[in-house]
Amino acid sequence: MACLLLITTGLKHDGGPLKTEGALVAMADKNNKYDENVDGKFYVDSECIACDACVLTAPDHFGMDENDGHAFVIKQPGSEEEENLCQEAMDGCPVEAIGSDGEA
Repeated sequence: MACLLLITTGLKHDGGPLKTEGALVAMADKNNKYDENVDGKFYVDSECIACDACVLTAPDHFGMDENDGHAFVIKQPGSEEEENLCQEAMDGCPVEAIGSDGEA
């Protein structure tokens, strides 16, 4: 199961006192990442729903296990451009199953 993190953001309204609003954000859990992920910063965890969004965004970095129905990292980024593609895939994951806090 993905971890949940409470994020508090400060907002000013008409120069008045600072208001805060909380939001629950799901995060990928490196303790639940698939074994197929290559070692490194990015990984896919067990929350993946095999939507293919990451594979379409960064096909050189994400693959799909067709038998088990989940994505996994096939290649870690080696340049800033590749890092940006992996980040874009992570940001676009509808279930936030991609993490970037793996072993670097």
